[in-house]
Amino acid sequence: MQINLSELFTREGKEKTYTQDIEMKQFQAPDGVYEIVEKEPVVLTIRHLGDRKLELNGTVKLSLLIPCSRCLTPVKIDFSLDIEASLDMNQTEEERAEELDEQPYVSGYYLDVDQLVRNELLLNLPMKVLCNENCKGICNRCGANLNFESCSCDRGSLDPRMSVIQDIFKQFKEV
Repeated sequence: MQINLSELFTREGKEKTYTQDIEMKQFQAPDGVYEIVEKEPVVLTIRHLGDRKLELNGTVKLSLLIPCSRCLTPVKIDFSLDIEASLDMNQTEEERAEELDEQPYVSGYYLDVDQLVRNELLLNLPMKVLCNENCKGICNRCGANLNFESCSCDRGSLDPRMSVIQDIFKQFKEV
């Protein structure tokens, strides 16, 4: 959904509140695609400060399904994000890029709400997601989820220098 910002330039101090639905169904993160399971409309208040400068304030509430970092079980993570941004519509896209103030959510006089939400989510993604603190993960040999089942895989990593001695013990093993 896009918001036309030009209607705010009619007079200095003009303020308008927008309530926009989030149209995206999935969130593309650097490490995968996460499903959006719950979302509320974005509430944005945009104020014209004068000289074609705008101030954005808003809130976003949504939930993503992110796989557990240890066992890959989907975990619902709730986000409540506060948006605060300043826009200088006098700057060109090249000037914004020079100042490292890139705003891909602004194109001409239109503000892309979904792109704004994507940017805020990228900044607020957790480093590690766990289904619970005591998650045992998955077996690196058979792929069993160790939280729900046990496996009979040999988890001991032996020193490769001891492989000759291990072979001797295997020869004398009684069946």
